[in-house]
Amino acid sequence: MANTEETPNVCGLKREDFQTTVNGKKTDLFILRNSEGNEVAITNYGGALVAIMVPDRNGKRANVIMGHDNIQDVINSPEPYLSRLIGRFGNRIAKGEFTLHGKHYQVACNDGPNHLHGGKRGFNVKVWSPELMNDHTLALNYVSPYGEEGYTGELKVTVVYTWTDDNELHIDYLATTNKKTIINLTNHGFFALAGIADPTPSVENVELQLNADFYLPIDNTSIPTGEIRKVEGTPFDFRTPKPIGRDINADNEQIKNGTGFDHCYVLNKEEEGVLSFAAKAYEPVSGRTMEVYTTEPGIQLYTGNFLAGIKGTHGATYPKRSAICLEAQHFPDSPNRPYFPSVVLDPGERYKQTTIYKFGVQK
Repeated sequence: MANTEETPNVCGLKREDFQTTVNGKKTDLFILRNSEGNEVAITNYGGALVAIMVPDRNGKRANVIMGHDNIQDVINSPEPYLSRLIGRFGNRIAKGEFTLHGKHYQVACNDGPNHLHGGKRGFNVKVWSPELMNDHTLALNYVSPYGEEGYTGELKVTVVYTWTDDNELHIDYLATTNKKTIINLTNHGFFALAGIADPTPSVENVELQLNADFYLPIDNTSIPTGEIRKVEGTPFDFRTPKPIGRDINADNEQIKNGTGFDHCYVLNKEEEGVLSFAAKAYEPVSGRTMEVYTTEPGIQLYTGNFLAGIKGTHGATYPKRSAICLEAQHFPDSPNRPYFPSVVLDPGERYKQTTIYKFGVQK
């Protein structure tokens, strides 16, 4: 059975190092393993991904996601969103204000003048109720009470992590509410396809492709201006693969506003809510690839611009721009932009989202 100490794991993490009690709830470590012997390790604290062990082109496994190797370091991480679940609302809401059903709501401003990633104590710091379904599937449940972080409605959330024999990490999100509310869930995976190390290499040589003809420009507080801009002729054009570093320091107002790439892309979709190709990253030294498929309308590209050499798993360090985040989501500040895809969830409706991260190698 997965998650037992009798089976030696390749990620080198110990279950007992992740066991503590937070606000009366127990934290733990869960290791999902596929038939290839590759692993995904998850803690139910914030639903954090703490290891993804996949091979390079020579068959050598390494951990390709940033995390910590014990629960205290997870709880006290200088990067509170490091590879964790994000909610109730991923990304930013301008001034923490929105109107819903004719009523004004004010949520915490925890990122300069704006609300970020669910507030001061979002889903990333909650202890989720775990249910290990089998060797390769973990379900996490959380009930967000009415009024938590200023949001309306009681929100019941289930996130299912499934690790397939094809080295695909499926993340399925389900949620219901008893009162009209807003929702925008994601996982803030910090991926390092070269493998985490001391120091973890820069992602500037990673070749990235994004299936997006448009992106959302931001102001100097990272709030979308409201414009939906073509990527063509800009540093933001990843329609054909190019190294992330090629334009990351371009003399461009948008690059300066994001301190690099930290922007939401409008994914090319034939139909709303359909699972389709969003992105592909290729790390040329190791040969590792990661493809992203999602039902969501957008994907936030973030290049670890604010990582500052924090200490991670097994002595690894995470310097500036040593990770790529591809966060599938609805658009930032959607509650204040009626022409963006809706983030409103009504009683009787089910919020559903699927995102897949597929790992492979290119010879």
